[in-house]
Amino acid sequence: STGMKSGMRKTLVGGLAMIAGLLTTGCGNNTHQNNRRPPTTVVLSAAITPSRVTLSPTNLGAGPIQLIVTNLTSSSQQVTFESSGSGPGIKQQTGPINPQDTATLKALVKPGAYTVRVTGAGVRPATISFGPERPSGQNDLNLP
Repeated sequence: STGMKSGMRKTLVGGLAMIAGLLTTGCGNNTHQNNRRPPTTVVLSAAITPSRVTLSPTNLGAGPIQLIVTNLTSSSQQVTFESSGSGPGIKQQTGPINPQDTATLKALVKPGAYTVRVTGAGVRPATISFGPERPSGQNDLNLP
């Protein structure tokens, strides 16, 4: 019975050594490039009132943004976020936003001026200016 235990122990130790060897095989050939992360996403808040669209903040650096729009009017509204000026730019729209509801748009913006407007008449648009790209989020901890 002791010979059987000894044989099982040797088989177990040998099997564990083989598994450890397989696990360490791929560790030295890491070809991953350590590219810089993009800037962290900035959340912008917009509110649609009966007279205008308000936006906060209105001046920041370029990079990824998330625009959260709240409809404070008594009718459904559709929001358009677009770059101003010539050349290819950004133009995104929400679906209809019900009264007292919210919608979200995500975009990667470049430096320049942008407008947040609604399709309804009489509601003045908001403008926002993006400056040079924000710094990389490389050293920000706990980012997704």
